[in-house]
Amino acid sequence: MQFLRHMAALQLLGMGHLEALHAGPCEAGIGQRRGCRERAPKFVCGACLPLRGRTFLRKALLRPARWRPKALHEGPREAGIGQRRGCREQAPKFFCGALHPAAGSHLPPEGTAPPCAVAPFRVGAPCPAPQKTHTPPRPTTEVEELTKHTPMMQQYLRIKAQHPGMLMFYRMGDFYELFFEDAEKAARLLDITLTRRGTSAGEPIRMAGVPYHSAEQYLSKLVRLGESVVICEQTGDPATAKGPVEREVTRIITPGTLTDAALLEEKRESVLLAVFVHESTLGLAWLNLAAGQFNVMETSLPNLAAELERLKPAEILLPDSLDSAALNNMVAQRKLCLKRLPAWQFDAEAAVSNLSRQFGTHDLSGFGCDGLYSSLGAASALLDYARLTQGTGIAHVKVLRVEREGSYLRMDAATRRNLEISETILGDTSPTLLSLLDSCSTNMGSRLLRHWLHHPLRNTALVQDRLEGVSYLIGDAGTGPYLSVRDCLKRVVDIERITTRIALKTARPRDLSGLRDSLKRLPQAIQAITAAAAAAAIATPDGYTSRLIVALTQSMTPDAALVALLEESLREEPEAALRTGGVIADGYDADLDELRAIQNNCGEFLLQLEAREKARTGIANLKVEYNRLHGFYIEVTHTHSEKIPEDYRRRQTLKNAERYITPELKAFEEKALSAQDRALAREKWLYDELLDMLLPYIGHLQEIAQSVAELDVLATFAERALALDYVMPAFSDEATIDIEAGRHPVVEKQVENFMANDLRLGGNSSARRQMLIITGPNMGGKSTYMRQAALIALLAHCGSFVPAKSARFGPLDQIFTRIGASDDLAGGRSTFMMEMTEAANILHNATPQSLVLMDEVGRGTSTFDGLALAFAISRYLLEKNRSYTLFATHYFELTRLAEEFAQAANVHLRAVEHRHHIVFLHAVNDGPASQSYGLQVAALAGVPEPVIKTARKYLVKLEQETAGARSQRDLFSDPLPTVDASPPEEHPVLVSLRAIVPDELSPRQALEELYALKKAAEKE
Repeated sequence: MQFLRHMAALQLLGMGHLEALHAGPCEAGIGQRRGCRERAPKFVCGACLPLRGRTFLRKALLRPARWRPKALHEGPREAGIGQRRGCREQAPKFFCGALHPAAGSHLPPEGTAPPCAVAPFRVGAPCPAPQKTHTPPRPTTEVEELTKHTPMMQQYLRIKAQHPGMLMFYRMGDFYELFFEDAEKAARLLDITLTRRGTSAGEPIRMAGVPYHSAEQYLSKLVRLGESVVICEQTGDPATAKGPVEREVTRIITPGTLTDAALLEEKRESVLLAVFVHESTLGLAWLNLAAGQFNVMETSLPNLAAELERLKPAEILLPDSLDSAALNNMVAQRKLCLKRLPAWQFDAEAAVSNLSRQFGTHDLSGFGCDGLYSSLGAASALLDYARLTQGTGIAHVKVLRVEREGSYLRMDAATRRNLEISETILGDTSPTLLSLLDSCSTNMGSRLLRHWLHHPLRNTALVQDRLEGVSYLIGDAGTGPYLSVRDCLKRVVDIERITTRIALKTARPRDLSGLRDSLKRLPQAIQAITAAAAAAAIATPDGYTSRLIVALTQSMTPDAALVALLEESLREEPEAALRTGGVIADGYDADLDELRAIQNNCGEFLLQLEAREKARTGIANLKVEYNRLHGFYIEVTHTHSEKIPEDYRRRQTLKNAERYITPELKAFEEKALSAQDRALAREKWLYDELLDMLLPYIGHLQEIAQSVAELDVLATFAERALALDYVMPAFSDEATIDIEAGRHPVVEKQVENFMANDLRLGGNSSARRQMLIITGPNMGGKSTYMRQAALIALLAHCGSFVPAKSARFGPLDQIFTRIGASDDLAGGRSTFMMEMTEAANILHNATPQSLVLMDEVGRGTSTFDGLALAFAISRYLLEKNRSYTLFATHYFELTRLAEEFAQAANVHLRAVEHRHHIVFLHAVNDGPASQSYGLQVAALAGVPEPVIKTARKYLVKLEQETAGARSQRDLFSDPLPTVDASPPEEHPVLVSLRAIVPDELSPRQALEELYALKKAAEKE
């Protein structure tokens, strides 16, 4: 249809039906087609021809006179610039819209003359004013507002409008500039200078900038603050550009889509998470773009907080239709970056085809996605977002993994915080379980270790494979190959992230040289393992070789063709940046070698040319030289002017000499002066070609990276087991937790002497011991004892040796903790409400295979209320949940549960009191404790002595009242008996001492006073 309109317009022009044509600018503004970088030419008035084509109009205006219209309009077009419906391109200058105010309208009906063609007009005459009925008032259009700015600001604002809510780094020469609101925000966040330069649309231009060569440090800071940044680079040549240099958005940097080494934390993953809820089913999809790992999962909506704590996403994508106060509160608490996308991007039906195209499959059945709906919708939206930010395909994302809820030992958000796996409760990274164990040789290993600690396996067969691998690396009495493996892996670069940058074609030269050197070192680690296996087979014929270690060595063997390609193409030590050259190896490309030879052998050529010319001309003092102003030249003094050959062309005249150039020297000059630029261009082309040649090896490199990381973690477990005196745990089908001389892995490294303690729960007898009621003083070690049990269980299910003399575990499915005091004021939950929320979660979800740690339940309310709740919760755990439970309390009434239930037992942490001071022994003994020693602990904390004495008196009074079986008082009943809180009466001896004035006493009087004080003290 559009083509037919163009043809009709051409016919109108050819037949001379148009009487007038505008040449002057319309005042509605300059149009610019998006996607076209050329400025739109002046167009014909829209009343005569409402077409947007440019090429045919230009040709029509250049035709012979008989093709041209008789007159041209210069008057303003008052109908305004329109926009083609359904077209996203900005309209350029249009024909006058007096007859057809809506841009993109059809041509006038056949036989109808446009109003500006009613009478002929001379060139330059104004267009006749249209009827008032045809010019209704209209608001100022966005295009008209845009034209008030300078051309460069128009370009900036157009690009910026496509990326709202993001900062835009706009490349100008050697700087990335930010303008207007972006400049103010960046100046505040980055602590850079905010300036005002020039004007645009009548207002000063606010701007701030950072040098392009050091932009990464600023980008890193912005990403840590949760900001997203658009990078707009110059893509045109400033020397040939007419108007603003062409610029394009090359990438978008967001917290969840980082791949640059300078922006990523070396030992932590950057995860992008998408969330979609459909019919109360929570669909999750998360992508570690730097590693190419793509996962989906479906669970129930209440598990969202636990999943956020497990995955620790850097950025979350939500449909704009999902608005939950609870979700917003969770995001705010964790200071996560949140992005909302249109709901249609989460369409699950379109997701299958979108994901299938990514993986090159017919459908997703091969990935085990049958029956998933919510998670696939989230995965599709996440994939589109990742593509958008990278500005290219993400070819290294090749597999979609479906994660099932039963794959890992589940821990809720409170449990992960309380166990301090990778962060302390205060948010520090040390001392934690991860900081203790992470002595990995590679960053890949450190990231995998973090992942394993947060994802302990329930499949004991896989755990046993890891344990056997660790045992094999330790060898007999520590003689295994773990040290050789660790030494080799210390020189291996981050293959995982380099592979991603190769796939995205952002890898730098030293990334590839590091990859090459690392691939060449891996056979050394394989050789060490093979040699150890051979030695073990000789020493112990019945010895074994770990299946997991064998599989890892096979999968981490590099392809010889890949190594050869990297060796042939790259220099031994390439330059850091491609723009400076010196990356591609000599001998790899003949054309590049020739260009380099021209640069390197320029002096030799000039000497040879000079010798030849001296011999040819007979001029002994002839010189062949070079300067930047005139280039290469042959200099001859005036005394030898008669010897100048005919092919010499004068280039410059001096006082005593003439400078010439010959065809040969001119040809060499052209080659030499352009050799460097051409060599850099050739080298860039060869480097891009090399990245393309590496793309088929992406899957192979990812497999190597995964194997290296896993071997690194196993070797680290071996090293830590020997250094920290850990033992190999055992697993059983029997419902039991049996730990002998267990130790808290983190606390034992913070104190001089740690007291190891046993723990025995479960068993197949009728009196299955499922709950320990733990009493004892504050600071006595109750919490440490409980947490060490959970940490030993977690380490065992990760495949690590454990801090104990022996440890044996039956099937476990979850670990729960209710420890410590915290609140959620933003969410409207007090400390006690948080305590009860965590308790409710445990009571609803704990199973007979769950390990439950309950500490000080009920202390956030009145004494009797708290005691009643603690009693009811402990009974429920015994009767209904029947979980492995460690229940620490100061309510001594709960110790009677052991008399009612055979499954419950009392233990206590020993402490000894001496002269109102307490000594903690930290040893766990059978039976309940005799007292809590709260006043003694308060004294240790530095509470003033008068307060302690008052508390001691009041304690006696309370104990007497409790013995009288008095009921709990109400807040509005008679007040409690008044207790004298004033300081106690001073001792008579102190009173006498205070009254003595030593300077006024004689020796005899002093002796009498001393005897009197002694006598008074003896009476006490």
